[in-house]
Order: sequence, then structure tokens, then C-alpha cells
Amino acid sequence: MDSARRITSLFDSVSVCFSKGLGAPVGSVLCGSRELIARAHRIRKMAGGGMRQVGLLAAAASYALDHHVERLADDHAMAQRLAQGLQGINGLTVRSAQTNIVFVDVAGDCSPALLAFLKARGVLATGLIGLRFVTHLDVDAAGIDRAIQGVRAFFAQQGGAVASAGAAGGPY
Repeated sequence: MDSARRITSLFDSVSVCFSKGLGAPVGSVLCGSRELIARAHRIRKMAGGGMRQVGLLAAAASYALDHHVERLADDHAMAQRLAQGLQGINGLTVRSAQTNIVFVDVAGDCSPALLAFLKARGVLATGLIGLRFVTHLDVDAAGIDRAIQGVRAFFAQQGGAVASAGAAGGPY
């Protein structure tokens, strides 16, 4: 928690989404000065935002804060495992895996076909040219391995060879 305080002290406002890595069904919170929050509340109301009886959703967010913050490091490690497993596949360039999100560039126009291929195997990603894979509390090592195997199978089927650095003999 001290590192979060240190990092957020550098900003006027911070938004935290509970439905990403924390595993709550929905919800975000905006943190800032009283004046900023009052202004944001007014803008939200003017835009028609606001929900009634959100206690159940607030309870889910509270649970996520109490039980899932420490395990975010697991999501980051799974993203690193995915990024490493995708390295060396001809036709792919892993751009970033700094958190629980892995960005991958796909050569040519095969991204839609790759997404469909992966979806048929229970692996979800988004994007068109650049793909986005997200790890979260429902993604385990077996899921990461399934994603890597799915991407490799797709490119093998397309006639793309896997570079020797990522071929058989690696941990995936």
C-alpha cells in the first residue's frame, strides 16, 4: 500500500478500475481533492450517470480490494509467461508486457483469423492489427500455455515457421 501512496502522490487524480485485475464484476473509483470529486460528480450527473442501489456492487469492489490486490503480481507474472512464450513466432512481435496486458503485433492481415482460431479454443483476445491479451484472476498457467499453443498452432497451420529460440525445448 505504501508504494501505491508514493506513486499516486505524484498526480492530482487517480482512477482505479475494480473489474480488471481485481475481479469485481463492475466499478471504478476516482480519487482526488474534494473540489475535483465535486466537479466530477456534477459532470457525471449532467451526463446522466448514476445508479441506484449499488451497495451489492460496492461490496464486490470492497471484497476485491481486501482479497485481490496482493495477487495482481500473479497476473503480471502470467503476462510475462505469455509474452515469453509468444517470442520467436514468425509473424508476431510482442510489443509490451509491463502489467497484466500483453500487446502483440501481427504481420499481414491474419489477425481476425487468429482471433477466431483462438476463440474456438477458449482463448480470448481483442484487436485487429495489434492484439491485446489480458491476464486476470481467472487465467492460470494452463490457460497461458493453451494460448501459446493456440497461437503456435495457428501460425504452423498458416505455414509460418517458429524460430528456433521458441521452438521445442522451451518451457512452453
